Amino acid sequence: MTSKTTPSVSSVIGLARASLQQSLSWYASSRRHWNYPPDAKLQGAVKDDLRNLKGALEKLEQQVIKVSAFGLVSRGKSTVINALLGEDVLATGAINGVTKWPKSIRWQPPTGKVEIEFIDTPGLDEIDGESRAQMAREVSRQSDLILFVVAGDITRTEYLALLELRRCQKPLLLVFNKVDLYPDTDIKSIYQQLQQLSNETNQPLLTPDEVVMVAAQPQPIKVRVELPDGTFREEWEHLPSQVDGLKEKILLILNREGKALLALNALHQARIAQENIAHKTVMLREKEAEKIIWQYAKYKALIVAVNPIALVDLMVGAIADLTMIRALARLYGLPITSYEAGKLWQTIVKSLLSLMVAEVVTMIMLGFAKTGTAINSLWENPANFTAFAGAGLAQGSIAGYGSYVVGKAAQVYLENGCTWGSFGTSSVIKEIIAQVPAESIIARLRIEN
Repeated sequence: MTSKTTPSVSSVIGLARASLQQSLSWYASSRRHWNYPPDAKLQGAVKDDLRNLKGALEKLEQQVIKVSAFGLVSRGKSTVINALLGEDVLATGAINGVTKWPKSIRWQPPTGKVEIEFIDTPGLDEIDGESRAQMAREVSRQSDLILFVVAGDITRTEYLALLELRRCQKPLLLVFNKVDLYPDTDIKSIYQQLQQLSNETNQPLLTPDEVVMVAAQPQPIKVRVELPDGTFREEWEHLPSQVDGLKEKILLILNREGKALLALNALHQARIAQENIAHKTVMLREKEAEKIIWQYAKYKALIVAVNPIALVDLMVGAIADLTMIRALARLYGLPITSYEAGKLWQTIVKSLLSLMVAEVVTMIMLGFAKTGTAINSLWENPANFTAFAGAGLAQGSIAGYGSYVVGKAAQVYLENGCTWGSFGTSSVIKEIIAQVPAESIIARLRIEN
């Protein structure tokens, strides 16, 4: 039996690059709307998203792994980063809130294969409301790996913050700082506490391997020093930081999975940009889309109503729906991927089945099929005309409504399916995550993705 191995760097980076280049080529092209060139309002609405799409490709090419530190005030986020760097680069202090905004520091590990950018953030409980949420979303979006720093028992606020960060679908390590102050605390007890909190909400957060114990700045201890004259003096001895375990864990993850993390983050960033572009396009072109849907619904209803041949009704209905979907795709400038194609076919089939049922009911109620013979019977008995017209009107109404349903479904699936298909960002993300071994930190994303 062959064991599952981590996908090669070249294959992961190559897949991500191909996906991002395809997305950028499509969405940045002025020809993507075919017969509907984008207006100034639409161009302005998606400008930032196009910039983020280009930024995703640039991030992949720069190959700098971003590791961000989150936590409440006084948990030692800045101190942990300083200890990892081996020097006091970030300001620290006893007063809460020394870090007022996110700060970045580049670091090239002496034995590492990747360059790291540490991002220090303000305490999550010292920024009010939406400002805090926006800061956390933006930093977590940029991050390839998240360090969540705690010290002591995990509070409800910290647990809720962990839940929110988990929704970002990024690998996360829980860093238990100041462990020197809690000699009886160990990874097992922390994990049990997390498990208890998780059981309350049915959302497991971390495995024991994702919890790391550190003492970034151990408390000084008082020692007795014997002097030459035989007397003793008490002094405070400052102990070295205890972050080797965390440093080894980070380097192990990044050396083994860093390029995959980088690729996934770039793809996530691109996926969000694509989803925003698709949503804004659908919203801003709602009136034109509604006009197209109603136009095809009326044409389909009219043809079905006057056509006497049942089989032709179904053929015309399918052709009309497919042509309408293609017209909507041209309007939005969104690709028709396999994701939406399958779901749209299901909707079309349901619509045609409704029309077929209507045809059968007509045959039973009127005693004859809606075929060419029905036309002949109209001349022999003009009274049949009223029945025929009523049946045609009913069938036309059903056909028109079915086309309208297909059109509205097409709007949803065109918007949601834009990131799937060959080399679509969602497809490539799924493929990369599926390839990683079970012990990989990325494997956790299989459940969350």
